[in-house]
Order: sequence, then C-alpha cells, then structure tokens
Amino acid sequence: MGLNQVRIVLVEPQGALNVGSIARVMKNFGFNHLVLVNPLCNPLSEEAKQMAVHAQDVLESAVIVDTLPAALDGCTRAIATTARVRNPETSLENPRTALPWLIEEPTQPAALIFGREDRGLSNEELYYAQKFVCIPTNSSYLSLNLATAVGICCYELAQSIDINLTDIADKEISISEYEQAPIEVVESYYQQLELLLLKIGYLYPHTATTRMEKFRQIYNRAQLQTREVAMLRGILRQIEWAIENLNSENL
Repeated sequence: MGLNQVRIVLVEPQGALNVGSIARVMKNFGFNHLVLVNPLCNPLSEEAKQMAVHAQDVLESAVIVDTLPAALDGCTRAIATTARVRNPETSLENPRTALPWLIEEPTQPAALIFGREDRGLSNEELYYAQKFVCIPTNSSYLSLNLATAVGICCYELAQSIDINLTDIADKEISISEYEQAPIEVVESYYQQLELLLLKIGYLYPHTATTRMEKFRQIYNRAQLQTREVAMLRGILRQIEWAIENLNSENL
C-alpha cells in the first residue's frame, strides 16, 4: 500500500486556504487520503479549490468526521505532530527518523495527525497517537504554517518509501492476531479498564482522566498486538466476574 495507507488527519482546520494548500502538497508527494475532523471552514470553497490547483480530487474525496477517534478508525499506528513538550514523559522525535514507522506494516492503515492552526492538538488528542514528532525550526521563530508542516512531513515520508518497500519485499505479509491492534480496539480496552478501576476505587471520577493518560502512555509504548489486547480484556472480565461472585457470596 505504501503512501496510500497513510491518512493525513487535520483536526478542526480553520482556513480554507490552508486546506487547499495541503491537498496540493499531498498530491505532490503521492498522498491521497485526507481526513478532516470537525473542520471550521468549507474545504470545497472556491478559495480551497484555487489553492489546491490540480489536487481538487484530493479535496473532493476528503472524509469529514466529528471526532478524532472516528478519523483513526481502522488505523493501527498514529503519529501526532506538536510544537512543544507538554508532558515530561512525552518523547518528541524528528520527522525524518520517526515517520517511516507509519509504513512498516504495509497492509495496515496509519495516520499522521495535525492540530489546529492557532493552538495545535490538545493533550487528550495527543494521547490517541503512539509517537510524537516535532519539526526542528530556528529558535527565533518556532511557529510553522499548517500547510508547511504537512508538506515537510509528506516529503520526509515520501523520501523513505523506497527503502521501506525494499525491506518489506523480503517479508511474508499476513493479517493476523499477531499484528499491532487497531486503535479502536485498544480504545475499547481503555474504556473497559477505566470502568473497572472506577468500580474498585482505584480511580476517582475527578482524577480519572489524568490517571488514564498514564496508562495510555504505558500501553502505547508497548504497541500491543490484537491477541494481547484480547488477553488483557479477558483478565478484566475475569476480575469483574470474581467481584460479582464475591459480592453474591457476602449477601
């Protein structure tokens, strides 16, 4: 699948000019899948089409969704872009070295996530990704235009594709439970885990979000396989069963 497996995800883009420019640069480097999360502009406006020039097909085929999880549906790998460290445990990587990871599994959809023009991605949105990249810029002016950031990342990933395709040709490709779990599968596990931890009193409602971010960081670093998520969910179900039976015995 190569670059065709990578979705360029824009969260709440505000400018039609930017969206049009992004469609153009995507086509320049062989990317076709644009996903817009709750866009605050009209991606099919005349402004957007003028900036897209000969990439209007990318605009017209763009998928519009309400939430970031919906944009990541089916993806097993996601990289988020950010301009600064928001958590001391967050490791920022260089696009040139980090982005090829997205296409190491050539049969699996992946996502490259970009935030809003004015404030980027929220902490909650960042934790839907397993890796984080920051484009190095001159210290005198750190802020990058959104379309420029997308262009740099598309270029870096396109430059790596020939090397990765050579490596992949020597591997047997199969879809199985041993592949990395899709993001929505891991999200279901997080929801089940949070409910159980609230039930047993390990989490409290007012601190649950912060504590669950820590669990997300741990599991995202592990890059769980589908079979591993199934095993973890089985453990949670067994714990729930044991709690219910213990309570019934004490009645």
